[in-house]
Amino acid sequence: MSGRHGEGISPEENRRVQELTREFDAAFGAEPEGVWRAPGRVNLIGEHLDYNNGLVLPFAIDRSALVAIRLAPGREEAALISTWSDPSTGERARAAFRPGALEPGDVRGWAAGPAGVAWALAESTGTEIPPFELLLDSTVPVGSGLSSSHAVEVAVALALNDLIGAGLSRRDLARVTQRAENDFVGAPTGIMDQSASLLSTAGHAILLDCRSLEAEYIPLELVDAGLRLLVVDTRVAHSNDDGGYAARRAACERGAEQLGVGSLGELPVDADISALSGETRRRVRHVLSERARVDQAVGNLREHRWAALGENLTASHVSLRDDYEVSCPELDTAVESLLGAGALGARMTGAGFGGSAIGLVREADVGTASSAVVDAFGERSWGRPRVFEVLPGPGASRCL
Repeated sequence: MSGRHGEGISPEENRRVQELTREFDAAFGAEPEGVWRAPGRVNLIGEHLDYNNGLVLPFAIDRSALVAIRLAPGREEAALISTWSDPSTGERARAAFRPGALEPGDVRGWAAGPAGVAWALAESTGTEIPPFELLLDSTVPVGSGLSSSHAVEVAVALALNDLIGAGLSRRDLARVTQRAENDFVGAPTGIMDQSASLLSTAGHAILLDCRSLEAEYIPLELVDAGLRLLVVDTRVAHSNDDGGYAARRAACERGAEQLGVGSLGELPVDADISALSGETRRRVRHVLSERARVDQAVGNLREHRWAALGENLTASHVSLRDDYEVSCPELDTAVESLLGAGALGARMTGAGFGGSAIGLVREADVGTASSAVVDAFGERSWGRPRVFEVLPGPGASRCL
């Protein structure tokens, strides 16, 4: 079975599981066949390297999507309910679709991910997906750059894989969810986010090869070192299916073609890129320098060189801001505020254009750093950011 039962589930998640089970029974008149969870993720370093076939260093966080599901072959359509509110009605969001008649683009909004997973699973296995009933709850902030959509998709993929007996491995499921994003939803994402959710283990970051999906687990011993990783959710929502993300990916593909390789991951980090010009050169320069920073960060983690790791994070942000141009004033302000409050390092995390920043902070400085960010946003009359700590948690699992 692809979903390991209850691996590392917290008391709070257990409470959510029990509540979701009761709500499912009330909504559908029967108990679910199970509840599956999938965490969001933070990428420590290695931004925009996944679709360039590079190495990345993400880890699962303690915020997750839960789905309670029951196959319902007697229904004509799958019926989905989310604990999120529909802004047009103020009531719980609802959706329906026919799993056996889906085509890319058929479903929009929050339900596109689950529909895309059903479509991609059927396409990949040749197995018909019957109608099902689903109730979703998620604590991963939407649009925060912490992979809220992939957490939902992974939870649904694990559940359907178990319930229809498809027998796909976790790496297979990562490719299924990527296909759902790329070909059904229309977002040209890489494979890092779903892989981090599926493959993570508590207390570690994953050094993930995005070409082969080979993974090496690197201990991330923050608490023992008296450190915390702060997340600043700027509340500036980002979307991977907008033109900015696709344009960055296209620039990398253009640079690889001009340099005579299949992907930028095939180049040495000190490759001569002087033949490139303008925007393409800047994008490629970020990819190569970020690859070098991943190698440095792994070495610094192994040797517990925390100050040097912080320098890697900050240098990554500078490159993302100046060469890749995916930061924004809110992210830059969050990073500057964290550094000004004593953080060892800070950077934006995720695709950019909004979302979240992270800061490597001494435990004693958590309150000061959090206040500094909130104050800086207030001085600019921006909305109040969410600031919270994260630790590396377990990957996706079946909870019930």
